[in-house]
Amino acid sequence: MVSVILDNLAAGVDRSEILASYPSLETSDIDAALAYGAELARESTADFPLTLST
Repeated sequence: MVSVILDNLAAGVDRSEILASYPSLETSDIDAALAYGAELARESTADFPLTLST
């Protein structure tokens, strides 16, 4: 359902229209989907040892 919410928001669908289309959702669900999407999109780094072969 997160992808459905994010797809709708990305397409410019208003929150009230999303809520009307999916009556089981609440405003907090849309906020949670945005927070989850932001967490997935965060860049993370990992340190790996660099070995150069000559």
